[in-house]
Amino acid sequence: MKLNEIKDKQGARLKSKRLGRGEGSGVGKTCGRGVKGQKARSGVAIKGFEGGQNPLYMRMPKRGFNNKDFKTVFGELNLSDLQAAVDAKKLDAKKEVTIEALKAAGLVRPARENVKILGNGELKTALNLVVSKATKSAVAAIEKAKGSVKQLHVEPAPAASA
Repeated sequence: MKLNEIKDKQGARLKSKRLGRGEGSGVGKTCGRGVKGQKARSGVAIKGFEGGQNPLYMRMPKRGFNNKDFKTVFGELNLSDLQAAVDAKKLDAKKEVTIEALKAAGLVRPARENVKILGNGELKTALNLVVSKATKSAVAAIEKAKGSVKQLHVEPAPAASA
């Protein structure tokens, strides 16, 4: 085989449709777009438009809303991240691991007030964690590694005064 003999497999590359190249091509003149109107032009996106009739999403009844002032935001942390931090000596396994210790180790953003431990990964070191929340699988894995988890009571964020 020579470099000048290399070819794609049969059918690997599709030829593009040559629009507007005569009526015999099947896509001549209007290029398969029909005649005039909004959809014959370029840049048309009519999602949910029903020809002037009130669209379905506007006809349906609406209830409630999500108040973002009361949303509790958690910094999420996997077991594998904890183990990697212990291996890299960013966390001391002998001391109690608090949210402040996790922030100091660079595992959680400093702006996060709450931390949730997720069960992805494996933990080999016994850790005593004091965090906001932990999943059932995370608690089981930590206790299996002879560690403990203390979950703090989390208050929702106070409403912003207007």
